[in-house]
Amino acid sequence: MKNRDDKKKDHDALRQDLEKTSNLFVTGFEKLKVQQDFELRKAVRGAGGHYRVVKNNIAELASEGTPSAQVLKGLRGMNAVAFTAADPVALAKALTAYAKVNPSFKFKAGIVEGRAVEVKSIEDLATMPSKEQLFSKLLYLIQAPAQRLVTAVNAVGRNLAVVIDQGCKENKFQA
Repeated sequence: MKNRDDKKKDHDALRQDLEKTSNLFVTGFEKLKVQQDFELRKAVRGAGGHYRVVKNNIAELASEGTPSAQVLKGLRGMNAVAFTAADPVALAKALTAYAKVNPSFKFKAGIVEGRAVEVKSIEDLATMPSKEQLFSKLLYLIQAPAQRLVTAVNAVGRNLAVVIDQGCKENKFQA
């Protein structure tokens, strides 16, 4: 059993994390074995996130005054939070992939960019492309018209050179 000072440290550490993040997923982890928990933490770290098992009343107290208060209020059962200040899509993908392999792992609620989302929305978020993929598609779309213009401008000169070359080979030009 933890003493009052340890509980206060847990509260303060969780409070600092909740103040810094705007992307948070509340999960249930009943019946997970140690090896499964290790794999989960590894997947979350790989996605640039953090994972913490929370005591329900400490989580509720630590979240007061933060955007996460709406999803951490009134928790029941064994709960954990996965959070990131970076890309929420990468974290949602990692957690969803893990949930498919381990059916005892369940989403309970989430906050994305400071707004509460439903469990279905978390699954939808996991199917979205990552920020890097979106940026590369956007860059391609921006560059495509310029590439087409350069190709068209070069085509005129190239076609003229081909016509002149064929005319010379067939002796069509008389000097």
